[in-house]
Amino acid sequence: METFIANSNVSHSHTTFLLVGFSGITDHRNLLVIPFLLTYSHILLSNCIMIYRILVDTTLQSPMYLLICLLFLVNVSCTTTFMPKFLLGLAFDLNHITLNGCLVQMWFIYVIVTFESTVILLMALDRYIAICKPLRYHDIMTSRFLTQLILASVARSVLFITPIIYLDSRVKFCKSNIILNFVCENMALLKLSCGDISKIQAIGLTVRMMITVVEGSLLLISYLTILHTAMFVLKQSMGKALNTCSSHIMVALMIYASSVLSALIYRLETSVSVDVQNLTSAIYFLLPATINPIIYGVRVNEIRLSLQKMFGYKMEETVQTTRQGERGHNNS
Repeated sequence: METFIANSNVSHSHTTFLLVGFSGITDHRNLLVIPFLLTYSHILLSNCIMIYRILVDTTLQSPMYLLICLLFLVNVSCTTTFMPKFLLGLAFDLNHITLNGCLVQMWFIYVIVTFESTVILLMALDRYIAICKPLRYHDIMTSRFLTQLILASVARSVLFITPIIYLDSRVKFCKSNIILNFVCENMALLKLSCGDISKIQAIGLTVRMMITVVEGSLLLISYLTILHTAMFVLKQSMGKALNTCSSHIMVALMIYASSVLSALIYRLETSVSVDVQNLTSAIYFLLPATINPIIYGVRVNEIRLSLQKMFGYKMEETVQTTRQGERGHNNS
C-alpha cells in the first residue's frame, strides 16, 4: 500500500490526503472489499425496492409512507457519498482525496445525517397527529405542509453544517496527510491539524448535542404522549396504535444509539484502536441503512403486503409457466 510521508512544517498545509481505513489490517485489507461490497449492494437493492413500491403502490400514498420513502432515499444518498470511493480504495488502492474533495464529502454526509434525524422527528409528528388528533389529521398533514416541513429541515441541516465545514477549510493540516479512516469525518481530519482547533471542536460538539439531545427529547415526549393516548383514550385500539409506532421507535433508537456510540468512541481515542473507531463509523453509517428496509418490510403490514403482492405475482407467473410447460410435455 502506498503511503505519504508526514510533514510537521507549520508553514505547509497539505491539500491532498490518503484515506486509509482499517489500517491495522495491512496484509489482508483488500479482502474487506467483499463484505463492504455485499453490504453496499444490499443497501442499494433493498432501499431502492422499498422506494419503488411506495411510489407506485396507490395504497401507500400517505404522509407516513412518503416519510418512510424519504428515509430510504436518505439511506441510499448517505452511503453513496463515500462507499464507491472506499470500495475503489480497497480494490485498487485509489485512496487519494483532495482537501476540497474531503470537505465536500463531509458536507454532504453531515447534511444528510442531520436531515435523517429530522425525518425521524417528522415521523413522530405524523404519528402524534394521527393518533392524538385523528379527526384533524388530513387537515393538518397536507401535501403542502409536509413539503414545507421537508424544505425547512433541509435548510436547517445546511445552516447547521456549512459553518463547521467552512471553519475546517481554514485549518492548516501539517501533521500528516494520512487520514486513518475510510470516510472523511470531522474528528479524523482535525487530528491532522497543527493549530488551535478547540473552537471548531466545541461548535461540532454543540451541534451534535443539539441534534441528539433536543430532537431525542422531542421524540421521547411525542411517543410518551402517544402511549398515554393509546392507553387511556383509545383503549381498545391501543395495540394497533402502538404497532404503528413500534417500527419508528426501533429505527430511531438504532440511529441515535449508533450516533452516540460513534461520538463516545472518538473521544476515547487513547483507549481504543483506530480500527475500532473505523468499525464504529461503519456501524454508524451502514447499519441503519442496512436494517431499515428489513424493519419496515417485516413490521409494517401495508408495506409487507405490497412487497408480497409484487413478488407474489412474479412467483405465480413462474408457476403458471412451469405448469403449462409440463402439460405441453405430457400431451406430446
